[in-house]
Amino acid sequence: MNFPYQFELFGSKVYYHFIFETLAFFIGVRLYYYLKKKTPDSINDINRLWILLGAMIGALIGSRVIAMLENPSQIMNQTWMIFYQNKTVAGGFLGGLFGVELIKKCIGVKIASGDIYVIPIIVALFIGRIGCFSMGIAEPAYGVETTFFTAMNLGDGKLRHPVALYEMTFMVLLFIFFIKIKNMNLINGDRFKLFMMLYFLYRFLVEFIKPYQPLFLNLSSIQWSALFIFVYYWKFTVRILKVK
Repeated sequence: MNFPYQFELFGSKVYYHFIFETLAFFIGVRLYYYLKKKTPDSINDINRLWILLGAMIGALIGSRVIAMLENPSQIMNQTWMIFYQNKTVAGGFLGGLFGVELIKKCIGVKIASGDIYVIPIIVALFIGRIGCFSMGIAEPAYGVETTFFTAMNLGDGKLRHPVALYEMTFMVLLFIFFIKIKNMNLINGDRFKLFMMLYFLYRFLVEFIKPYQPLFLNLSSIQWSALFIFVYYWKFTVRILKVK
């Protein structure tokens, strides 16, 4: 395989990653609006737009900040362009969570608002990771060298964990799981919290097979983000596991 995958358009080279990143956003949004029409929503349209705005701004900032912290040795060499171009989905989720909670406090919304986003997020992540995989080692979604049977040459002649493919597989499993529990009698907001816990658990574990730079106590910025999520949702975890 010749990574990264690209094609020519009007004499210029275009990476497939850009195509799939755009498709992920477009299909995710369209799926959200499709599900919204079929799902009773206790949040009115204006407040829902404010919440979406909070999520997008928070994700924009969070994805860049956590990505910057992924390379602590280069923090002092950051330029605005480098800061803006580097991003991570995990940081986007963390920043989006902060953005939503802040906006909800400002507009007085006290009910959970995330369940409706779970399936669109999973689908968008799957599509986006196709683009990440197409970049090989040019995108930081690859693993360390390995002799495991899934090992692939991602463009540098070394056999590595194809982490992007692992995440795509995980998204398929999450999709099946959330479809299976679609009719379960869960408290509003539980599906989103469950998604966040499962996704960040995956990200925490998969960091160990990626060439990450530790931020503190030999853990990466994404692993610290995961630990924050685990603490943030500890009451949910205790309740869902029925721990007394």
